[in-house]
Amino acid sequence: MTIDPLISVCIPAYNRAEVLRALLDSIIAQDFDDYEIVVCEDASPERLQIREVVATLPEPARARVRYLENETNLGYDGNVRNVIARARGEYCLLMGNDDLMCAGALRKVADGVQRYHDVGVVLRTYASFDESPDEINQVFRYFDRERLFEAGAATIVAFFRRSVVLPGMVIRREDALRHATAEFDGTLLYQLYLVGRILAEKNGLFLPDVLTLYRNGGVPYFGNSAAERGKFVPGTITPDASLHFMASMLRIAAAVEQRTGLRVYQPIVRDLSNYSYPFIAIQAGQPWSVFARYSWRLGRLGFARYPLFFVYLGSLVLLGPRGTEWVIKEIKRRLGRTPVLGDVYQGRPV
Repeated sequence: MTIDPLISVCIPAYNRAEVLRALLDSIIAQDFDDYEIVVCEDASPERLQIREVVATLPEPARARVRYLENETNLGYDGNVRNVIARARGEYCLLMGNDDLMCAGALRKVADGVQRYHDVGVVLRTYASFDESPDEINQVFRYFDRERLFEAGAATIVAFFRRSVVLPGMVIRREDALRHATAEFDGTLLYQLYLVGRILAEKNGLFLPDVLTLYRNGGVPYFGNSAAERGKFVPGTITPDASLHFMASMLRIAAAVEQRTGLRVYQPIVRDLSNYSYPFIAIQAGQPWSVFARYSWRLGRLGFARYPLFFVYLGSLVLLGPRGTEWVIKEIKRRLGRTPVLGDVYQGRPV
């Protein structure tokens, strides 16, 4: 009889076959044994190359990998849901297929979920790199130390925005299956709905060590599936796509509030506004008239109710993206973490 593993490393795969092997190698090199790897290929043009990457893994590493292929292109959200459904572990650790896992990551996650009661979501620390993982661009550490977050509205708000980036996100599979839905396909944010629903009932855990590396600069392939078509354009990120993304985030927040009965929507809007620089700056390279209209439409979503939204806009105008990012990185470097802005719940140190 096969015993299900503690952790399933879940990889929703679409193209990027040339960097998949590096990810798989970083997982296989872990100092931890109670895991499986599930790769779910989403009918991409590089299906044969991705299949070959997995097939040519050396044994016994190959025995740890279950490789699956979707009959049709489900899109990001559908593939995330599918790979979770096909996993066998108690916890699913999600990885983008072009990202990397740091040494010791699985052991640290396993230690955390086994030491604390009723953990439904693990919020990890990650770092980003541009070309070489040896040259870290920025570290995203949200709190100063390991912290446990009790289930409820404050924890949902604290984890919501901080769970947008996929690599290293950990959720309890049984809870994810219980809340599975195709309602938010085409948002690229399915994991946020799971986070909101799970943390209404289960505890959250924050781990301060860098567990995963996020690769900057990849080509965005969103917009190929039926659910994403007309909302995203493969190969680029248009202002309309960015607005759809942010509006979808608010739509999911509203759904979580309605279905849990917990007041989370407006606190999530406030938290998003307090940290709105990335989604303002993503369109800063547009002509001024396009960028101005984009920023106005963002403000109309509700972000203009809070002053930091205008601070970031002003900084982009005065310092430009490069200058503003330097200031942000320097603040984070000096603090050793992302500054806590507003009344974000910080859990309890453990």
